[in-house]
Amino acid sequence: MSSLRIIDIAVNLTDGMFKGIYHGRQCHVADIPAVLSRAWTAGVDRIIVTGGSLEESREALAISETDGRLFCTVGVHPTRCKEFEESGDSERHFQALLSLAKEGIEKGKVVAVGECGLDYDRLHFCPAETQQKYFEKQFELAEAVKLPMFLHMRAAGEDFCEIVARNKDRFTGGVAHSFTGSAEDRDRLLAFDSMFIGINGCSLKTSENLEVLRGIPIERMMIETDSPYCEIRNTHAGMKFVKSVWSAKKKEKYESDSPVKGRNEPCYVKQVLEVEYLSKILYHNTSRVFFPQDLDTAGDSLLESGAISENN
Repeated sequence: MSSLRIIDIAVNLTDGMFKGIYHGRQCHVADIPAVLSRAWTAGVDRIIVTGGSLEESREALAISETDGRLFCTVGVHPTRCKEFEESGDSERHFQALLSLAKEGIEKGKVVAVGECGLDYDRLHFCPAETQQKYFEKQFELAEAVKLPMFLHMRAAGEDFCEIVARNKDRFTGGVAHSFTGSAEDRDRLLAFDSMFIGINGCSLKTSENLEVLRGIPIERMMIETDSPYCEIRNTHAGMKFVKSVWSAKKKEKYESDSPVKGRNEPCYVKQVLEVEYLSKILYHNTSRVFFPQDLDTAGDSLLESGAISENN
């Protein structure tokens, strides 16, 4: 067992790939227990399972109840915001989300509202106006349950930050996860005192990406996999910093004790950490937002000693 302590803030365990389904075809057995076993061995301490719709949030809560180290979010992803209106009663749909969030909080499992935000790269799934309307609506959810927000911003920096600014007093903090934006996007996010930025393999593709990341203060950063997507690939600029590797098998030659080639999974968050390299501080950042009742005392000491600023 690794001596590292890592929190992966974004794992899509509800995705079909973790059930062995790829492009609608069953390629191997469902293998969440094997995936989690590799994660714990790699030093992952906790995982936040992402909810991206009402139904997916229900499934994320059910999955999180299977292990004390799993937690989840409740919310609706920007590309799926049409579900509010397609439900036939958008307010009743919102109330169902609220009830689910309250249930999950009582169980000690729901730690954030989300995944919500804006995604202008995929307007074919949901128009911008609908995304904006129900992104703003989910601040009402965060205010009602007093939870931080797990946020999605893709090619929509200006509108995203305008909506956050209007609602900044309605939520306790949050993370803009899977960040792939420009230096301007980075600085807009950092202008909000309670906003963190989540980094994964998609954030590490190019030398330009790495240069943008260097401008994020380490005390405002978190790490994630966003698995089964966003792995660090051999062609990515960040790969040169990676030390940990796993022998992966093609899905057609599946073996339970090996990762599936081309499918990201939470054990690989260790690779993201190797690119960013400051494990205690990143662990503390995540605990501050999502697990404030259990702050890492080592991280507190680092913050108080000023070690963070020395590493920037």
